[in-house]
Amino acid sequence: MDSTTHTEQSIEREASAVDADKEGVEIKSLVNVHEHQLDPRISVTSFHIRRNSEALNSGGEKGLEEPLYIEFKEGDKRNPINFLRKKKWGITALACFSTVISAGTAGAYNLGFASMTRDLNCTDFQATIGLSVYALGFGVTPLVTASFSEELGRLPLYYGSGIGFLLMYMMIALSKNIQTVIIARFLQGAFGSTGSTMVGGTVADIWSSKERGLPMAIFSAAAVGGTGLGPVFAGWIEMNPRLGWKWIQWIQMIICGFYLLLLPLFMRETRSAVLLTRIARKLRKETGDPRYRARVEDERTSLRTLIYISCTRPIYLMLTEMIVSSFSLWIGFAWGITYCLLESVGLTFTNLHGFNTGEVGTVFTAMIIGTGLGFLTNLYQERLYHKNVLTRGPEARLYGACFAAILLPTAMFIYAWSSFTFVHWSVQAIGIVLFTWSAYTIYNTVFTYLADCYGPFASSALAGQSLARNIVGMAFPLFTKQMYKALDFKWANTLFGCLGTAMVPIPFILFFYGPAIRRRSRFSRMVMEAADVSC
Repeated sequence: MDSTTHTEQSIEREASAVDADKEGVEIKSLVNVHEHQLDPRISVTSFHIRRNSEALNSGGEKGLEEPLYIEFKEGDKRNPINFLRKKKWGITALACFSTVISAGTAGAYNLGFASMTRDLNCTDFQATIGLSVYALGFGVTPLVTASFSEELGRLPLYYGSGIGFLLMYMMIALSKNIQTVIIARFLQGAFGSTGSTMVGGTVADIWSSKERGLPMAIFSAAAVGGTGLGPVFAGWIEMNPRLGWKWIQWIQMIICGFYLLLLPLFMRETRSAVLLTRIARKLRKETGDPRYRARVEDERTSLRTLIYISCTRPIYLMLTEMIVSSFSLWIGFAWGITYCLLESVGLTFTNLHGFNTGEVGTVFTAMIIGTGLGFLTNLYQERLYHKNVLTRGPEARLYGACFAAILLPTAMFIYAWSSFTFVHWSVQAIGIVLFTWSAYTIYNTVFTYLADCYGPFASSALAGQSLARNIVGMAFPLFTKQMYKALDFKWANTLFGCLGTAMVPIPFILFFYGPAIRRRSRFSRMVMEAADVSC
């Protein structure tokens, strides 16, 4: 009897393997499958037992059999990590374009304050709230969308967020009062967050850790440089009395519309677990055999579980993972200063050097130059990474971060102590260049290092740091003018320099003790074990 049953099961497995082979995938058992994309807080075995129990209670026999988990075969071109290079670069370029748009929108808004406060009869502080709530939407929304993208796919969010982002330009431009502007800016920040955390996850999906350096560097350049690019053109639009703040929105809306036209041409689904789920669903439909499954499907056994995982994973990582929490603190501080610059550059260069709005906008070219220096520095960082990755692992990403830790407070001290009318404005601009250089390096390091450490959970880890980063970015502009008025330009920026000095040890600690910290992490340890298996 047992021998007959065993023979029947063997025949069934062989037939299943043939069915799977037709789809270009391979079958693995629950024991043999190595799925590192599942949340370690969820037990797949418990779901499997629960399904079997439900099948037994309903009188079914089929549910008692072990599921047939499918995986991509080695070298399968449908696996995003094996996409053709031109396809990868097309996806990366378009994703980074969305980052430029969302980053530029953050800073371009400020340069329209003069005409906005006049037309809407509001105060500068009320207009500043629009800058802050953009950062708030940017930080809070990925807590849900990042994990949902990991469970349900990246592509739907690119489309949905892009359309919503475009419509918010229209809402702002047609606003009759500042309250409507503030609401629209919050929603626009929420939609625009896709251009940050989602792009980092997309890059991690399609590029291996050894290839990821250049794509991540371009993404970081888009994020940091884009923040400076927006004010450059917005300042001169504001200078034209026939255009003003509304046309800052309309012109950006046109650019966003062009991005949406490119989406169906270049963007593809990059979440491998989602693609495997589709193949498993197709196999179940064609064969009538419910055992075909992508292992990640077992994490979504219930809607309650999906919501729990999606909403808590980013915060869980930020609060329990030392790597995520320390980098969140550091990048949060750097991002807060960046948003302060969006406010303070106008105050400083107008009051000390008599710049007009267009000239103030042009000063933000310094941020683009600083981003360029950071990008060039990253090329050397990549050489160090490839040279030392076998001995140091992901910590080989941190050489540039150690340099940036020292550069950031240095830049702020230069920016602070050149705040005199008798000092040429170019010295302060140099301070902005150096700060942006350090901010770019920190930003790029956060994304590459977290992507290496957390692999398929990269979007959640990045969403956690994005929350901290953008909460600080939200808060800083609200007290910038008051702080400069109370402390003056010199001492306010000196305070930032001192705080930056206190954070210098962060990358050095991770550089030397990172492996030990990662081994104590439930999430990062899974990625380390998966890498060991693949080797």
